[in-house]
Amino acid sequence: MAQFLLETVWLVPCYALIGGLLAVPWSPGIIRRTGPRPAGYVNLIMTFLAFIHAAIALPATWNQPPYEISIPWLSTAGLNLFIDLEISSASVGAMVVIAGLNLLAQIYAIGYMEMDWGWARFYSLLGLFEAGLCALTLCNSLFFSYVILEMLTLGTYLLVGLWFSQSLVVTSARDAFLTKRVGDLFLLMGVLAIFPLAGTWNYSALAEWAATAQVDPTLMGLVCLALIAGPMGKCAQFPLHLWLDEAMEGPIPSTILRNSVVVASGAWVLIKLQPVLSLSPLVSSAMVAIGTLTAVGGSLIAIAQIDIKRCLSYSVSTYMGLVFIAVGTQQDDAALLLVLTHALAAALLVMSTGAIVWNSITQDVTQLGGLWTRRPVSGLAYIIGTLGLIGFPPLGGFWALLKLASGLWETQPWLVGILITVNVLTAFSLTREFCLIFGGKPKQMSERSPEVSWQMSLPMIILLGFTLHLPLVLQSFSLLPNWANLNKDVALLLIWSTVFGCSISSVIYLGDFIPKPIRLPFKPLQNLLAYDFYTPKLYRMSIVLSVDLMSKFTDMIDRLVVDGIVNMVGLASVGGGEGLKYSTNGQTQFYAFTILLGVGLLGMVVTWQYWGEQFLNLMF
Repeated sequence: MAQFLLETVWLVPCYALIGGLLAVPWSPGIIRRTGPRPAGYVNLIMTFLAFIHAAIALPATWNQPPYEISIPWLSTAGLNLFIDLEISSASVGAMVVIAGLNLLAQIYAIGYMEMDWGWARFYSLLGLFEAGLCALTLCNSLFFSYVILEMLTLGTYLLVGLWFSQSLVVTSARDAFLTKRVGDLFLLMGVLAIFPLAGTWNYSALAEWAATAQVDPTLMGLVCLALIAGPMGKCAQFPLHLWLDEAMEGPIPSTILRNSVVVASGAWVLIKLQPVLSLSPLVSSAMVAIGTLTAVGGSLIAIAQIDIKRCLSYSVSTYMGLVFIAVGTQQDDAALLLVLTHALAAALLVMSTGAIVWNSITQDVTQLGGLWTRRPVSGLAYIIGTLGLIGFPPLGGFWALLKLASGLWETQPWLVGILITVNVLTAFSLTREFCLIFGGKPKQMSERSPEVSWQMSLPMIILLGFTLHLPLVLQSFSLLPNWANLNKDVALLLIWSTVFGCSISSVIYLGDFIPKPIRLPFKPLQNLLAYDFYTPKLYRMSIVLSVDLMSKFTDMIDRLVVDGIVNMVGLASVGGGEGLKYSTNGQTQFYAFTILLGVGLLGMVVTWQYWGEQFLNLMF
């Protein structure tokens, strides 16, 4: 049975796709008698089947070499396109995580969106998300990876804009879509440019080509820069990070999947492209620089936010910055472990804060407080999610950060300092949010805030337990370092940085000796952090203004030049017609003279090259 499921594991993305398609009749209201709820239950069943299929097939792939499947798709004009798939323990394990998180998100959505009118459309789009992510993990072709990433971009736009009757939601969906399109455009350039050099889009063939490639360093640097631009947008890296903040206007259940695994889709492509990217040291340095800027900047910005969802969005960008550092320094195993631990912890944090948003009047963390006694499940989920994300032993985040820091300890110790700094700031930020929401005394906005229903509590409890037991799962698969080989210096630095960040934040936000709300003594610095380093304003002053001016100039050219020429020809035709109307007299000899005159003039123009030069010499 397990062998059969392994041989057919490439069908796992089809489960979610079928569920999404089956939900379509309920989406526009074609089926009205039953209401939209069957659409959600159909997707739940298909996602559960996908999870079971991948989970049973996973042990059969362990310690086995990956094998590839190639399906012919298109052959024309010398171009042969194949749908290349790679079945490995990493790809099947990723599908288990994706299907499992989507299953929990769909159960969570039953309670969160109980009376929502977009129920069927929401579940159909979640099925599209799951199908695209599972297909991306199996895909062994750069071209089809790009196609799948475009499908995920479309899914993001549709899910963020689910409540399209709200103007802010429509604006956020548009901005998120356009921001990601900037990176996608450059990624398409890189995808098209790598084919003439390597002659293939297959990841395995690209790795073989990169091992012996002799290419111009400048050309390869430009191609690789284009290839990392798309993942920059997907992973919300500076300066393409604004879409993740805008996407928070969508429903919280979709944010569970987006903030955990969708945002890491670009990192998966980068890991697959690692042999190609290593051909350009410039690109590796660029990824490290981008990751460092995003990690440090995102953690600083998160501290200054007051919206409960914006705090989490910048923490996600921060962690993806660490993933970029791992990929840029060729620490692929550390990058995969970071993605895994982040997926579980981030999903748990979104569930916890989503429960607060669901039955609270405000999302301003400064107006909440004292919810620990009223919301024990949500509070405990937030604590475990926070500890699973930072360097707190023995949870997963500690091992992921330790693996990355240990790999950098001998070669680039300054990056270890960056990692420790980011861990301190992240611990400070997440503890700050916990203290403002769950600590202190109840405020007017949080006096009546009961715990959520079982449909939302159950997924939190399940994911909480799995986050706690993740180290045991990793240990069973021999993915944790041996205690004898543990870098104790790095481990102590991580532990002390976590304790320091959490302690300072707790003292500041739970103590009464510092007036609230907390304000920095230097107001311009506080505004700089609170307004995201003025990145939105810079966008408006640069890209948006440039596009606006270009659009106005194009409109002017269209109206005055293009339309002007067309209108002038039209007026000349009308005037000529009117003139000819009054010149007709019905005499045959006049018509014949007109025709002969036209033919003569045409003949003079055609034969000008033979007699024109002699005529001009004679005249002058």
